[in-house]
Amino acid sequence: MTEIESLLREVVARLAKDPRVRHAEVRFTEETTEIVRLRAATTGRNDQVASASSRGVGIRVLGSRTWGFATSASLDPADVARAAERATAIADASSKVAKRAVPFPPAPGVTGTYTTSLAIDPFTVPLEEKLALLDAPLGILLGAPVARSAEARMEWHRTRKILATTEGTFVEQSIIHGACGMHVTCVDDAGDAETRSYPTWFGGDSFQGGFETARALDLAGNAERTREEAAALLEAPICPSGEMDLILDSSQVGLQIHESCGHPTELDRVFGTEITLAGGSFLDPKKLGSFRYGSDVVTLTADSIAPGGLGTFGWDDEGTPAGKHVLVDRGLFTDYLSSRETAAEIGRTSTGTMRASGWDRIPLIRMTNVSLAPGNAGTLDDLIADTKRGILMVTDRSWSIDDQRLDFHFSCELAWEIENGKRTRLLKRPLYAGTTPIFWGSCDAVCDEREWKLWGIASCGKGDPIQTIGVGHGAAPARFKKVRVGSAS
Repeated sequence: MTEIESLLREVVARLAKDPRVRHAEVRFTEETTEIVRLRAATTGRNDQVASASSRGVGIRVLGSRTWGFATSASLDPADVARAAERATAIADASSKVAKRAVPFPPAPGVTGTYTTSLAIDPFTVPLEEKLALLDAPLGILLGAPVARSAEARMEWHRTRKILATTEGTFVEQSIIHGACGMHVTCVDDAGDAETRSYPTWFGGDSFQGGFETARALDLAGNAERTREEAAALLEAPICPSGEMDLILDSSQVGLQIHESCGHPTELDRVFGTEITLAGGSFLDPKKLGSFRYGSDVVTLTADSIAPGGLGTFGWDDEGTPAGKHVLVDRGLFTDYLSSRETAAEIGRTSTGTMRASGWDRIPLIRMTNVSLAPGNAGTLDDLIADTKRGILMVTDRSWSIDDQRLDFHFSCELAWEIENGKRTRLLKRPLYAGTTPIFWGSCDAVCDEREWKLWGIASCGKGDPIQTIGVGHGAAPARFKKVRVGSAS
């Protein structure tokens, strides 16, 4: 047993004997981060390599009625003991003024370990090899007169967590997340600029895995196509306005899920106990089990056991084991993203979504891998062939959604017009808008598992002070009928 393990066990044993404590969690977290970013432009280069590390202990205590939380950046036993006493004192004081007791049904203690499955540990790969992988596409991306700037980047995050609770839970997890991608910006003589990204928005795809996953993206092999699309957008007409059938590529469906399905199903937003950044939710508990969220082809799951997902783990930060839960079943709203406390409020059990972004943050309900199940519409080419008139939009550019997660609009990097089952004109600055249940209700086709991919969003923000955390969204291209589209310009 290591010194840290012994320390956590000793602290939680003392808390278990304290009459002021109904329940307590002691969580050690150690994080290591590396960022490598190469930027090239007609004016020169600007490369960045940065690393950081942090570790500490967060202690959450449930008193007779409500919670207390305290942390220690020091692992000295005396400092951790003082943090435990602060958390207990806060819980005790808060319980004296709380109007009612937090429901927190007991759960059996669990033990075990979880480790990211990978072939190559990115933290063992020489920096020179990482720089070479990112440098290779830059010259290609800038290989046209209109190409003015380009960037390629990767990030690696290692998180080691040990959770000990007064219920007897003692679990250790070692998780590695990565991100890798590139983009290029082209500018014409009039000063108009267009950007094209690969493999998707926000600096690239994010995943749980090793260096082999970054290699498989083949940045250099996709650089020429990425540059040519950016250049072609300069000459492309803007997206026409109107109401028509809309096909979204897999990554855009993923972001649509994030904003209009993931956030509104967070049960703390429904109760109004956490509304920072992304607002509340229109999904009040009266809708559970009866509300039509989407069409019959729309099934959404919260899956924390999916291989390679940013929302994949062994246990959440309350000790609830990972699992797969159906949120929307063939269009019908059936469950929330929940914690033990919030689930008990509606007579349910936790869906295991409590996570903190670091040792100095309290756990919150966070998305795991919230995904749209694959359908039976074949491949993307099959779906296009089945569309008489419409628009295919690819790769997010920006978005906006109201604080109840209902009315939204998204703009994308590019689109193709579809006429009689074929792609015709390339279109620039496309956007679409809708209202969440109407939009998902208009979904009439989802491509099959050949097109399904688990995407990652590495910086989902929530809480105050803010917590950014990685979440996943699996999706295949999907079609939505009679959607309002137009141009962002």
